[in-house]
Amino acid sequence: MLAAKSTVKIGELATGQPLTVPIYCFKGACSSAPSLYLQANVHGAEVQGNAVIFQLLKLLEQCQILGDITLVPLANPLAINQKSGEFTLGRFDPITGNNWNRDYVNCTPDLSDWYAKHQELDDSLLITQYRQQLLNRCQQQLTSEWGITSGQRQALTLQSIAFHADVVLDLHTGPKSCKHLYCPEYAQAKVSLFNIGCTLLMPNEFAGAMDEAMFYPWWQLTKVAASHGRELPVAVEAYTLELGSQELIDLVDAKQDALAILAYLSDKGIIADAFKPAQMPRYACLLQDYKKFHAPIAGMVEYLAPLGKPLTAQQPLVNILRLDRYGTDEELQTLALQQDCIPVLHFASASVYQGTELYKVMTNYVEIPR
Repeated sequence: MLAAKSTVKIGELATGQPLTVPIYCFKGACSSAPSLYLQANVHGAEVQGNAVIFQLLKLLEQCQILGDITLVPLANPLAINQKSGEFTLGRFDPITGNNWNRDYVNCTPDLSDWYAKHQELDDSLLITQYRQQLLNRCQQQLTSEWGITSGQRQALTLQSIAFHADVVLDLHTGPKSCKHLYCPEYAQAKVSLFNIGCTLLMPNEFAGAMDEAMFYPWWQLTKVAASHGRELPVAVEAYTLELGSQELIDLVDAKQDALAILAYLSDKGIIADAFKPAQMPRYACLLQDYKKFHAPIAGMVEYLAPLGKPLTAQQPLVNILRLDRYGTDEELQTLALQQDCIPVLHFASASVYQGTELYKVMTNYVEIPR
């Protein structure tokens, strides 16, 4: 089966040209099967997700697809084209300064009122009605008489597509990074389905990101139902997959990531084909234990700690070279942390100011049983 291609308009340039995004859709054979929305490249330099979508398209053409699948590469054309020399700057909206992945909107209604009016519905119809409510609120924002920013228009347009899905995956990368997963705490039992070694367990809250905009309304509905003595499952799962480093693609690695995503889709019943997750070490920590290490001094940095591997206390993290202090005991300083950790990503450049965020590391981590 080949994917059907279409485009969606997410905004306009000052000269009037439309900003459009390509969309690829597979129609599932089973109307009761869960559906998937997957997007990539919301940040301009984070291009590996496009390679993963390319490999997914090739693989899905050979699969028995049960649930509807929507794939959105190149999700932010303005950011992708925001270049300075050889670098892509597209992490922040150049008009507002906002992080492109913090412009999503919490469309959760006043649930005390909404649930009271709909609590007599069975689970299936309640979920259908709630999904429509989220879509309506999204559309109301898009058509506000006061208007919205270009970043919000893009975010809400993508949300209006993603709200139809039962599973939402947002593909990103770090500066120099190992693969890691952002997973809401309610879904932590699913971590072992992804071939990703490091997982950050997020609070079930909304802070502006796409994954949070997708799962948070459903988590809130589950909580309100529970307060009325009703056990209602969280109908939508949403994750952010960080698939390595920015400004590069690796098609061989992308195929491995695509196969790993198929293992998750197989478990969810979105495809009928049997794919299994890899047997590999996996580690997790709470988001509050994901710590930033800032440069205590400026200089030229040699990054020593390998990414994605446990690092024991006192093992070297970085060397900082100070040629302005050559001939003194401060010409080369080795820095280490005082606790065990797993380095996940580090700053892209070797040249840093004092206070630069050098590493982000997992602390108080646990190994997930295989």
